[in-house]
Amino acid sequence: MSDRFRVTLGQLNPTVGDLAGNAAKARAAWQEGRAAGADLVALPEMFITGYNAQDLWMKPAFHRAAMDEVHRLAAACADGPALAIGSPWAEDGALYNAYLILKGGRVASAQLKHHLPNDTVFDEVRVFEAGPLGGPYSIGTTRIGSPVCEDAWHDDVAETLAETGAEFLLVPNGSPYDRGKFDTRMTHMVARVIETGLPLIYLNMVGGQDDQVFDGASFALNPGGALARLLPAFDEVVAHIDLERGEDGWRVTEGDRAQMPDALERDYRVMVTALRDYCTKTGFGKVLLGLSGGVDSALVAAIAVDALGAGNVRCVMLPSEYTSSDSLEDAEAVARLLGVRYDRVPITGPRAAVTEALAPVFEGTQPDLTEENIQSRLRGLLLMALSNKFGEMLLTTGNKSEVAVGYATIYGDMAGGYNPIKDLYKTRVFDTCRWRNANHRDWMKGPEGPVMPVRVIDKPPSAELRPDQKDSDSLPDYPELDAMLEILIDRDGSIADCVAVGFDRATAQKVERLIYLSEYKRFQSAPGARLTDRAFWLDRRYPLVNRWRDPS
Repeated sequence: MSDRFRVTLGQLNPTVGDLAGNAAKARAAWQEGRAAGADLVALPEMFITGYNAQDLWMKPAFHRAAMDEVHRLAAACADGPALAIGSPWAEDGALYNAYLILKGGRVASAQLKHHLPNDTVFDEVRVFEAGPLGGPYSIGTTRIGSPVCEDAWHDDVAETLAETGAEFLLVPNGSPYDRGKFDTRMTHMVARVIETGLPLIYLNMVGGQDDQVFDGASFALNPGGALARLLPAFDEVVAHIDLERGEDGWRVTEGDRAQMPDALERDYRVMVTALRDYCTKTGFGKVLLGLSGGVDSALVAAIAVDALGAGNVRCVMLPSEYTSSDSLEDAEAVARLLGVRYDRVPITGPRAAVTEALAPVFEGTQPDLTEENIQSRLRGLLLMALSNKFGEMLLTTGNKSEVAVGYATIYGDMAGGYNPIKDLYKTRVFDTCRWRNANHRDWMKGPEGPVMPVRVIDKPPSAELRPDQKDSDSLPDYPELDAMLEILIDRDGSIADCVAVGFDRATAQKVERLIYLSEYKRFQSAPGARLTDRAFWLDRRYPLVNRWRDPS
């Protein structure tokens, strides 16, 4: 009986729908494992299809193609270590989320996910059947249990595996980032280790898919919950983890434990990764954005440069008669610091033409928000024209505070293909800008040093659609607004909860009303990087028609 077992982990970045490409990545990891003398090479949950494929999994042609790809992979990896990989699996008219063990040129066993997540961004109950509680699989003389992702958040699957002879647990995951997720994962996995007395290896994928980013940070725990290994967050890594058998059973040999980034860095890395992978996986090599001289567009420009490189980012200033000289100077300064192409396209002439065209039907009315929104929509039109002409995807730049209360113009500044800061409240925008000015990392393609003038961060925010306009003319100051939004959105709280912590009832009611009235705008808005478990998209699904208001 062997006293050593080596698992090669592929903490890798699949692309949804790229079956052949994902299989090639799996095979490359398997070859590294074979060269390193691995007994088992492991890939994450649903790696062959990418995660989260949502209703695509249910399409018969798709899941059959995935299964065929797995069979080809098994044949290609017949001569060497076993390969474990996640895939949809159809049996007896049912579709399962499966973890497949490939040995000797065939699919030797299938671990079928039992607990199907049905909250936040997950609705696997809609897609898959729940598998039965099962036992471990054998690699040589070693018996391994693989609770699939959510299965390890419950005690019954791991307990059943331990009772039926599993000697250690290997948990494959497609677990997306949110700010508290790493600690939550660790808490659940430590509980499984303590309950079963078995070592546990937690394998997570990396990379961006639509709004979600998978942050890796795979790890190994020994009985008692001691951390033996921690792989880097966000990076693609093929790592070899050794277990040794002693009198008390298997133990993970201790090794490198990566340093976890702080909260601001993790958020920033997610926004960069989300944009980079969204562009890479959809085929966009270049992006553009409207650079207003304000803090939001400056941050989006920095994220874009760090994601794609300065040569792939175009910034455009579209001034009107209300654009201040400070904004003109600040926009140009941001572009210069980032090293991007900078164009100026004034909207004064087009705005005069629209005003003239509408004058006969607007006769007898007073200027109001309509005229302000014309400016924003002209900017959207011109930016989309540049996007069409040069094949550059347009980025939107609205922060979560603005997106929440509708402080944005639909078909205007909301026009675009992706919004990196969609889940970042305005107060956190300021903090993130200061962080980026003070920090640079190897994964950033942008320059070292400050990338936006301090004045851009410190000046009062303004849409500059009328003389001397400030955001605070229409909204509470951002620290107050964001605190209420966190209660009403992130915590699903009430007006009474806002009042209980000292906010004015009428102001809280106004904010809540704006949130509900803006639902239709968010429904049509661009996707954006998910940073929290209450992001605007799959995490929060509200009706567009809704007359209910909190009476508290």
